[in-house]
Amino acid sequence: MSKFLNMLALDCTPTNIGRRARLPLTIAGLLLSAQAQAFLPTPASLVTTGELALDELDADKSQSTEPKLTAYSEPNNIIKQSSDPNKDLVSSTSNAQNTSNANTEQLLASWRKQAKAKNLAQHTTWRRLLYFFDDQKNLIGKKKESSLVTDTDFFLSENGQQDSAAELDAMLVALADEMVTTPDNRIPDNGTPDNSTANNKLSKRTAQNSVQDPVQSSVLCRFPARVQWLTDTLNIDKSALHADCPELNDWMQKLAPEQLSIMFAQEYLDNPISAFAHTLLRIDSKASVADPSQIHHAIALNYTVGGDSSDNFLLYALKSMTGGYDNLIEIDPYSEKLAKYLQEDERDAWTYQLDLTPAEVQQIMLHVWETKDLELPYYFTTDNCASEILRLIDVVRPQQHLLSRLPYAVIPSDVVQLLDSENLLASTDYTPADSTLRQAQLNEVKAQRAQLGYHNSAKQTLNEIKSAQLNPISSMSADGQTLLPRQIAVADNNPIDRHPLQLAHVGVGQRGDNNYIDLGVRAGYHDTLDRPSGFPQFFDLEGAAVTLRLYDTDNDKANQPSSVVLQNLTLVRGRSFNPVNSAKKGKTWGASIEATRVNDGSQQDGSDHLVGSLGYETGWSWAFGTPSANTGEMPPQLCYTFLAGTAQAGRGINKGYRVGAGVNAGCRYQINNQLRAQAELQLPYWYHGSSDESNARGHYWQPISTLGLQYDIDKKQALRLNANYEWQDRIDAKEDIQLSYRRYF
Repeated sequence: MSKFLNMLALDCTPTNIGRRARLPLTIAGLLLSAQAQAFLPTPASLVTTGELALDELDADKSQSTEPKLTAYSEPNNIIKQSSDPNKDLVSSTSNAQNTSNANTEQLLASWRKQAKAKNLAQHTTWRRLLYFFDDQKNLIGKKKESSLVTDTDFFLSENGQQDSAAELDAMLVALADEMVTTPDNRIPDNGTPDNSTANNKLSKRTAQNSVQDPVQSSVLCRFPARVQWLTDTLNIDKSALHADCPELNDWMQKLAPEQLSIMFAQEYLDNPISAFAHTLLRIDSKASVADPSQIHHAIALNYTVGGDSSDNFLLYALKSMTGGYDNLIEIDPYSEKLAKYLQEDERDAWTYQLDLTPAEVQQIMLHVWETKDLELPYYFTTDNCASEILRLIDVVRPQQHLLSRLPYAVIPSDVVQLLDSENLLASTDYTPADSTLRQAQLNEVKAQRAQLGYHNSAKQTLNEIKSAQLNPISSMSADGQTLLPRQIAVADNNPIDRHPLQLAHVGVGQRGDNNYIDLGVRAGYHDTLDRPSGFPQFFDLEGAAVTLRLYDTDNDKANQPSSVVLQNLTLVRGRSFNPVNSAKKGKTWGASIEATRVNDGSQQDGSDHLVGSLGYETGWSWAFGTPSANTGEMPPQLCYTFLAGTAQAGRGINKGYRVGAGVNAGCRYQINNQLRAQAELQLPYWYHGSSDESNARGHYWQPISTLGLQYDIDKKQALRLNANYEWQDRIDAKEDIQLSYRRYF
């Protein structure tokens, strides 16, 4: 055959072709000869081991200068079979590793290119996942130039806290390293590299060890929310990430998040930490979504302060305000948390379902997983239960910028109103507290007795109805697992309906013979004359308020005030009313910390002076009138009596200080839905200490009567009339009357 091909080649070749032209033709003939031999049967004598064949091939090569093709020869780019199985495995593994490394570098380069093109390092979502607060305007607690998190375990890059780009690149590198790829950059159906059993075992072993060692764990287990966002944004095949996360999987299965809702527990002055209300997240499973009354299938996610119970109240409050405590994320059965608010605190609850997609719900919970163990400073007004809910929503809704909409203080009721205005609340449900249900029973019995006349044949006395121990009525079943159908109408305390918390006012008035203009602002919250809708009944709490007074003075007269004075600076002032004839438990009390102008009644023709004032009251209150039908609301009218104690200090008053004790009594009357009035008489007895001045008194009575009247123009505007008179002969200006315009914002 070989000779025939050579003859054919010679016949088909022109006679003028030289030796150089014959060599390619000769090689082509040899290849054809080898192909022909491949179809011929191989003699049994030629079937030997690979090693013997290679030896014979080497011997042939040494005896001939022309190449010989045999059945054992292979192209140069194919690895020859080795007689040592271990060498063969090492060679195969090495080749697969080289291929995998090449694929990893290729993937990483592609991701980096996409990330740069999309500027993902500065993407709002990415930076929010890292706790960068670029759009925050809060006065304290937030750092725009770096992440709020200082824990190094929260970052893959050493510079991750200051540089979101460095952290992004470190995350991409980690993802590329954890990718399981085949030589052609495809993922096998079973997720296992088909050319490296040893590598597969190593990957499983590493994934198992990573659960025990958080520092070396898979990024998918440590930062699942970041991974989810990156894989979605860069179209990365997440199934190629070969990592087992049993703790994460068990946690997610336990929570089984299908739907998220906000539970709002109303303001509660008997616990100052809860004075501004409270919010937590209700996590619903499929069972509680199908039947919301099955609350034992729901979980509560509660963000609160990890305070020290051994600290006294003032220290506790100070640390909570200034970041002296870390935050604490509590994950408990929802039924237990709800029972605390409805039964122990006796606070009405409102539940608002969040309008989030299933994917957004899952992403929020994954982010909670990667942040739940962080030690972050807690700030009572800026980093609290309400701000955390907004932050979590902002992570999945980067276009919303919810948290930045409340720049200086985050109040739970503000959060509810904001979410409502952004159409993020899908539904609303009201759950009355136990005391509210008892009050509804009390209202019904009193109405029946008013119609039929008093008689002793009633099955329950009024005291039995009011008693939490004797009256077991509740919104929850006896086992605490189920919500019972609501039997009363919705109360008028939905925070969505309340007036805005901030207030500015301008007033014109007259004090003695001098006219003035008052200019004032109040950061919050609500007093008894403000529009009551959206608040607990008789709620009274004011904070961070200041008023300047501009006098039109006559310099020709004696004892004229300065043209501009600080009239009042209130840090906090409030009263908690728990009427003794209602179903509410608790005491009636009040407290105030402020700087205010007072008239000094110890000296003849005494004028007003700015003093620091600290006061406390305790007493009794009574509700009367006709309550709203079929509700658990108390009667709308209120009267009260306090035993009061006050200490004041200032340079202008006699001896520089005075202490007082006395009685404060008053009534608040709801004339109609837009008009309210309040009258009060204060009877303090003041003591300055002994004085050498014959014209100065060391102790005296100084009664003051006040009257307030407010008319609501609408939800954000009102007119108020204030008048007071001091029953003291030695005071120069006894009366003060003012009409003001109030704007809530």
